[in-house]
Amino acid sequence: MNLKFYGQIKDLEKGIEIFGRKFGFNVTDDGLPVRVYNTEKNIQVELEDGHASIGFNKKIHFFRALGLLVEEARNKDSFKIIEEPQFITDGAMIDCSRNGVMKVESIKKLLRTMAAMGLNALMLYTEDTYTVENQPYFGYMRGRYTYDELKECDDYADIFGIEIIPCIQTLAHLAQALKWSFANDIRDTSDILLVGNKETYEFVESMIKAASAPFRSKRIHLGMDEARNIGLGRYLDKNGYRPTLDLIKEHLRRVLEITDKYGLKPMIWSDMFSRNVNYDDNLENIVPENVQLVYWDYYHHDKKDYIDNIRKHKKFGSDPVFAGGIWTWVGMSTWYNKTFATMKQALPACKDENIKEVFATMWGDNGTEDNVAGAMLGLQFFAEEGYSKALDIEKVKRRFKFCANADYQAFMDLTLLDEPLGKYNPDYSYNPSKCLLWQDILMGLFDKHFEGIDISGYYSKLEGKMKKYKEENKEWQFVFDVPLKLCDVLKQKGDMGLRIKKYYDAKEIASLKKIAQEELPRLYESVDKLRIAHRKQWLEVYKPFGFEILDIRYGGVLARIDTAKDRIIDYTEGRIAKIEELEQERLYFDGEKGPGEFKLPYCNQYRRIISASPL
Repeated sequence: MNLKFYGQIKDLEKGIEIFGRKFGFNVTDDGLPVRVYNTEKNIQVELEDGHASIGFNKKIHFFRALGLLVEEARNKDSFKIIEEPQFITDGAMIDCSRNGVMKVESIKKLLRTMAAMGLNALMLYTEDTYTVENQPYFGYMRGRYTYDELKECDDYADIFGIEIIPCIQTLAHLAQALKWSFANDIRDTSDILLVGNKETYEFVESMIKAASAPFRSKRIHLGMDEARNIGLGRYLDKNGYRPTLDLIKEHLRRVLEITDKYGLKPMIWSDMFSRNVNYDDNLENIVPENVQLVYWDYYHHDKKDYIDNIRKHKKFGSDPVFAGGIWTWVGMSTWYNKTFATMKQALPACKDENIKEVFATMWGDNGTEDNVAGAMLGLQFFAEEGYSKALDIEKVKRRFKFCANADYQAFMDLTLLDEPLGKYNPDYSYNPSKCLLWQDILMGLFDKHFEGIDISGYYSKLEGKMKKYKEENKEWQFVFDVPLKLCDVLKQKGDMGLRIKKYYDAKEIASLKKIAQEELPRLYESVDKLRIAHRKQWLEVYKPFGFEILDIRYGGVLARIDTAKDRIIDYTEGRIAKIEELEQERLYFDGEKGPGEFKLPYCNQYRRIISASPL
């Protein structure tokens, strides 16, 4: 396809060139004429009688429109598209603090895809993974970004009209920084800064200065969420008890003095205010007017809950920013069933309540086992909600195929790794694939949950589906190779602990010996292939720092397979009289069976999955 642009194309040429390489068109003098003009708000794309036009307001709207033009022109000779942006800001937040620090080239690929989708803001959530002058231990060996790396990302984002907003922490969630001895004088608890301390605010200023310097944006997200133990550590020893809200307000005032000094426009997560006030009181003066509240919520399945919470936030005197979630934090894959069930209620509630700024958060809790590349469908969902009053799921599918060169159903079915019962239950959180992968063969802390479920048969069938998706999605093979090999592991390991326990209780020595001599060595090989696939996937997207944690986790599984094999052989050959681990009764994990017959387990902490003993 050849195109010729004329009209209001100043500052668009570089992005057009990049899109040409990405979507397969050339800019030539004899190409299809495309008139580019400015509009007040709506996106307008038209093709008729061999002439095309794009009307746009913001730069990001042009690139969404250009994608629409190229997509439709491949199949149609004439069309007219009008889209009304529903939000001023429709963006994404990537967690770069739970070991997975995205490479610069990965961020650029993400930005190109976001531009086609029409998403216009990106936050890189960095607790300690950026460089702070004269703080060599801040982000040490964690893959921290340099100034030049972040500046390169910001320059690239600006080509498409995407704003990168620094997203840091200035109160809690700083355990990775505060664990070092340099922080002894500014630490309240293990992850919370010491409020009111002069050295604390010198440190906070150094963070704010470093985090904001690489970016054009004057906006900054200061964090300040989940500081539930504020004032209950060294602060309590030095000063005595003070109410949580008083400490939060004092700290925020001091931090805002710093952002004012640098001409920044701050926002904070809202929970430390929203959860510590009486909504019957007058709240308009509780939060300073020069800071935005960000209302985060990824959990409700009823639109009314989001509307009620938005209205509560408005009582503070201004409209909040809404942060929804693409569920990347429960284990080995993106949980799209939960994502869609919650955000199909949340985003329409934002429209109804005239909320103008929304973000899709992608957290990496407990080591970023899931890869952000697998969450691209969630971004497409947020984008299409952002350009239509009512979501059209068929348009989501078409646009995802164009913008990401990926199949909707393939990405949607990543959720099946955690749906062995064949249905989604909104009343319960569960992540069986993570529990099954990491749990110990002999101790089986989660085995009780899988009694009566054909877990081996389920993952065997799903393996075939993932193999097909890997073959069909060439650009994303590294995404599907991990679930493919995970299915191979789980079809073997899923019921192995139950069978070992059954054979042990029944004293079926021959069956136990067969597992030890044949099945466990085969499982060992499959786990190692999964580890290697996961490493390849990680290095495709992230810096190498952080994968050592997953290597160690896989190494633990491999070591315990080897131990289980030896102990079972020792037992079957009479060298030991019993296997103590198998003498123990199997219980539901932490007493949690689940509602009714829905008994799938949930645990998002590796340390609790592998053993009942403390690490």
